[in-house]
Amino acid sequence: MRLVSTAGKSPPTELKTALLESLAPDGGLYVPEVLAPLSESVLEHFGCGDFETTASRLARHLLGDSLAPDDLDAIVRSALDFPIPLVRLNERIFALELFHGPTLAFKDVAARFLARLMLHVFAGETRPLTVLVATSGDTGGAVAHAFYKLPNTRVVVLFPEGKVSPVQERQFSTLGENVLAVAVEGTFDDCQRLAKAALADGSLRAEFLLTSANSINIGRLLPQIFYYFHALAQLPGEPKEVIVSVPSGNLGNLTAGLMAKRLGLRVRRFVAATNANDVLREYLRTGSYCPRPARPTVSPAMDVGDPSNLARIQWLYGGDLEGLKGDLEAFSYSDAETVETVARYSARYDYLLDPHSAVAALGLEDALAASPECVGIFLATAHPAKFSPVVERATGRPVPVPAQLDFKGRRSRVERIPPDLDRLKALLRRT
Repeated sequence: MRLVSTAGKSPPTELKTALLESLAPDGGLYVPEVLAPLSESVLEHFGCGDFETTASRLARHLLGDSLAPDDLDAIVRSALDFPIPLVRLNERIFALELFHGPTLAFKDVAARFLARLMLHVFAGETRPLTVLVATSGDTGGAVAHAFYKLPNTRVVVLFPEGKVSPVQERQFSTLGENVLAVAVEGTFDDCQRLAKAALADGSLRAEFLLTSANSINIGRLLPQIFYYFHALAQLPGEPKEVIVSVPSGNLGNLTAGLMAKRLGLRVRRFVAATNANDVLREYLRTGSYCPRPARPTVSPAMDVGDPSNLARIQWLYGGDLEGLKGDLEAFSYSDAETVETVARYSARYDYLLDPHSAVAALGLEDALAASPECVGIFLATAHPAKFSPVVERATGRPVPVPAQLDFKGRRSRVERIPPDLDRLKALLRRT
């Protein structure tokens, strides 16, 4: 497997280099040089297999000869040991529940795969691996848990202070061991800029075996392709025209879905469902990309004003905006609409949505209204208990608390810094 840069100014490289560097030397993001469509026989097989089988076949197809097939199968078995059910809400609307992993968020799929992939790829290194991750919520917990206590590895989680939910913060700040939680005075975009600056800093890279576990890392992005094929395999009855709605912030999940379509996923189109941070919708509408400071909402993991993965989407379509619009439409929703949807699904379907999943459900409803011949799947990306204040206020009912969210007796440990690279460098050296 060879990876190339979205900026097009760096030579192709191998998987190990792309995993470590995260960003290409020209500042672009790594993408597969070729996304070869799957054969019809493989596509047909996905309708018969379980998630582990589907993921293993896709991993072999995507990673090619970078790893031995048996090693890839072992990584999949170890990482993806939890269910991803498709839940039917009515005749046309299905929820793909991606929150049954250890941190109750969709990020568990990619983070656990990446951690085990890195453990295998960097097994011969003498220097410890430092994994730097910026989070607007669920990524931090998923990555921290995925790498927790793995040998010769430390995780540094950068999060915007006061702008992730208390539950999300405790998921990574109470672990200790090889996990360092760092509160940054600013927004998620500040955290992301800080992580990118650290990864591009030559002096840091000379000192540390430094990499990222954000979706800027190709190893975090590719595993998200797996569950799109698994979702369609679970649809009941005869094949139908399908629309998939994705709650969208930094656009990694959406990028993986569009890549899955390029590989042969049988969907009519995707919906990018966003909150008030709607730079993607504006890009599709006007053709101009205008990043702006993120606005806080009740769906904080989507509070992203400068989404990194748009570069990958533009690369995938060769800059053809009309071609992209043929596969993708975008909708934006207010906090009031989001909360009303949480309440409505509770009353109508006895089904609890977290705010991010509610935005996705709204996007799917609007898309299906214009396509009555289609059925739809929205991605339910987080357990409602992770956002219980919003959910309970909307529904008037308590949200059961899973065992994974019981933090009794666990103390948070957090370092605090401004969004300043020198302060981060000092912290990395000190710890």
